[in-house]
Amino acid sequence: MSAILLENSIVHYEVLGRGRPVIFLHGWAGSWKYWIASMQVASTSYRAYSLDLWGFGDTAHNELKYSLDEQAKLIDAFLNELGIGKIALVGHGLGALVSMKFALRFRQSVDRVMAVNCPLNYDAVNSRLRTAQPQELSDWLSNRSPEASTALSDSSKADIKAIAASMVGLQSDDIFMNFRNLNIPCLLVYGEKDQAITIPSYEAATSTLTNQIILDGSGHFPMIEETIKFNRLLTDFLALDSGASPNELQMKEDWKRRVR
Repeated sequence: MSAILLENSIVHYEVLGRGRPVIFLHGWAGSWKYWIASMQVASTSYRAYSLDLWGFGDTAHNELKYSLDEQAKLIDAFLNELGIGKIALVGHGLGALVSMKFALRFRQSVDRVMAVNCPLNYDAVNSRLRTAQPQELSDWLSNRSPEASTALSDSSKADIKAIAASMVGLQSDDIFMNFRNLNIPCLLVYGEKDQAITIPSYEAATSTLTNQIILDGSGHFPMIEETIKFNRLLTDFLALDSGASPNELQMKEDWKRRVR
């Protein structure tokens, strides 16, 4: 794993492959580690990066940097430091919110966004997610398989203040509606069994350039619980032409778009 200094603080990241850049951003429980399988798949055609956000994993803990705006600025600083141009973003939970915040500030840098189990408003977040200790979140939301235990082994390193700061940002700003007005292709992916995030209605979530797909066999970590299925969807989304709507994704037996 690599590390760089940004704003005089250590940021840890991993990179695999060559090609157009894809940035993977983790959620409230865990770190970059649970993206490894998805990064390996993406790295056959793309250059896949994943980093620990401020307050998570082995990146520096500094509560002055925990807001969603500061996390978005971290992504910008990371791209500038490594000389990375226009990107695809794949964010999970917190990482999805940071992806949208980043797009709102740096629209020209974003080609597309895949947002996994992303709360579209504050009320969509289970109260336990707002208050529980990081390790408790991991135990609650994972299926506790050996694979999940390994992938989420950094959960206890998270600063609970970083989780709380993100909730303040979600509550105070209509992030998704503002993001959707940017007309950036976006695929919303939800695990039907997720206990932490309420799945929005299809009508509330979708638009010309935004599609929603629900994975029926997944909970909060579809990239761990249904790795093959999730990575097939990821590959199809990344393969779309730039600017193409994810509504063009062909429906397959492995997933379905549900109208509610």
